[in-house]
Amino acid sequence: MQKLEKTLDDWKAMLDPEQYNVCRLKGTERPFSGKYNATKADGVYHCICCNEPLFDSAAKFDSGCGWPSFYQPIGERAMVEIRDVSHGMVRTEVTCAKCDAHLGHVFPDGPPPTGLRYCINSVCLDFVARD
Repeated sequence: MQKLEKTLDDWKAMLDPEQYNVCRLKGTERPFSGKYNATKADGVYHCICCNEPLFDSAAKFDSGCGWPSFYQPIGERAMVEIRDVSHGMVRTEVTCAKCDAHLGHVFPDGPPPTGLRYCINSVCLDFVARD
């Protein structure tokens, strides 16, 4: 996969302020505020920055955490995991493999078959319904 690289000014011009804050500055949206938190439609969630497919709706579940949750990404190479020691805790950050957008974090408390919970900010995603 070829990396998509842009300057922060390019990203700022392309994204709205909340998307820029979360995707490029590693912010987070308020829990239960995201447009995809309760979505149950059939389709694919893409990166808002580069349109790369990230999650299939079949892997989405209601974790009750306030952010869209998935038990696995759409493919092994869809994202990169990074050790995150910010905010006085140790977590695993997930970023888009193509454009390095911050998406959220992955935790080891999800359902079978993976036992993982990818806790993802809605503002990082664009949903495309399946025809």
